[in-house]
Amino acid sequence: MSPLIPIAWLAVAGRLAIASALGAIIGIDREFSHKAAGLRTNMLVSLGTALFTLVPIQSGMAQMDSNAMARVLQGIITGVGFVGAGSIFREDRVRGLTSATAIWVSAGAGVAAGLGLWQLGLLGTGFALVILRLVKFAEDHDKRPKP
Repeated sequence: MSPLIPIAWLAVAGRLAIASALGAIIGIDREFSHKAAGLRTNMLVSLGTALFTLVPIQSGMAQMDSNAMARVLQGIITGVGFVGAGSIFREDRVRGLTSATAIWVSAGAGVAAGLGLWQLGLLGTGFALVILRLVKFAEDHDKRPKP
């Protein structure tokens, strides 16, 4: 079955719920780290990207125009770039690069969920948690002097 044909509304709801949950997983980690882009931000980014992914599928545009999904994905990437930039530039300083990339990963998980590739979204979210938690733990426990 092609992932680009309209699906039942219960399946749509499931994909949106999965996207929200994947964003929540990343968002909870950011909340525990007391970051501005936390739970709600990551959930909404993931949900929004899933919605934008589902629009051409449910409307039939993805079947009629083979480039429709590519254009939607390009728009999502551009839009998420603006959200990420907003989380980076504050008070004439560059801060929050990790939060911006967490938003970017949440968007990817949302796209995967929107396309019905929940396993891919879950794997990406799992890898993100490993990076956000375990790599941060290693960085915090690195005893070398900082330059």
